[in-house]
Amino acid sequence: MASERKINFAAGPAKLPEEVLLKMQEEQLNYNNLGVSVIEMSHRSKEFGALLNETIALIRELMNVPDNFEILFMQGGGSGQFAAIPLNLKGNHEHADYIVTGAWSSKAAEEAAKYIKVKKVFTPAKPYVTVPDQEKWVHDEKAAYLYYCANETVHGIEFTPSSPESHDVPLVADVSSNFMARPFDFKDHGVVFGGAQKNLGAAGLTIVIVRKDLIGKQQDVTPAVFSYKEMIANNSLYNTPPTGGIYTTNLVLKWIKAKGGLQAIYELNLKKSGLIYGIIDNSNGFYHCAVDKRYRSIMNVCFRIGGAAGNEELEEKFIKGAVERNMISLKGHRSVGGIRASLYNAITLEETQILATWMLEFEKLYANQ
Repeated sequence: MASERKINFAAGPAKLPEEVLLKMQEEQLNYNNLGVSVIEMSHRSKEFGALLNETIALIRELMNVPDNFEILFMQGGGSGQFAAIPLNLKGNHEHADYIVTGAWSSKAAEEAAKYIKVKKVFTPAKPYVTVPDQEKWVHDEKAAYLYYCANETVHGIEFTPSSPESHDVPLVADVSSNFMARPFDFKDHGVVFGGAQKNLGAAGLTIVIVRKDLIGKQQDVTPAVFSYKEMIANNSLYNTPPTGGIYTTNLVLKWIKAKGGLQAIYELNLKKSGLIYGIIDNSNGFYHCAVDKRYRSIMNVCFRIGGAAGNEELEEKFIKGAVERNMISLKGHRSVGGIRASLYNAITLEETQILATWMLEFEKLYANQ
């Protein structure tokens, strides 16, 4: 007898909608009455070509991607793009500007420095808990691009409600952990990218959305599989793409559309995160979220238990009790500790309520000890 499915609050790979999993199960042996599964099909077949083009069209429709952007399916994850961005966008520029607000933008800047001179627009302050006011940033119009991470998965910091001011320099956004969690404004952006494994499908697929005027500026040493120009010329089929990942994302995109699109998804995400943050803020310090309220992530709610410094014994008890209540993957990232509840699109309001109920119960048990 199969065990009961868990409520998966993992930061990624993350929960997929049950409807998507059931559809995958149904088509596993026989996709579209072709007698084979998608992962067995040739990526050069007309059938897979139709699936790929439909997936591109769904992304363009749901995100309202402007016509002057290309949509690519690549590999290497978001971390691969840390190198691909400077390799493709350097052109005649000497440097790129980086906004470092957490672990992933820090890693991106470190990797980019191998291929272009990196300037940080402010001195990052640890622990990462906020985004410094933009009038204090130092960046200029000579930069190849201005890079930021739209949502820092490890630290729970999200650019909200708008993206940074770029002063006519192309913005590059890592949206890996809030991809299609809210409507997106492409204004001033040059590249928008993210791995699919949090909100849009399975690990292995990276979606890159590139403004057309930036194509063709790649460095000579750029590997073909990381070249936007090469990938666009081949409709993402320069090499064998992650066919199963594209198929999974196709189903997730259809699920998002059926749910009412990004505005409806966003409103639900606000309810879910608001429920958990509300408990934190009304706990008289028993639960503590260090992130500036202006920049709290609606995807990754990070907090400590037992005060600002956290009480590891209490946190272990909380996690153990959560597992007993069918909730998994609530342990914070190893670099910061504490608790992290990732409330990606597939997490339902009902599942979030189960977590909320446990938080209230746990507070009642231990707040006065």
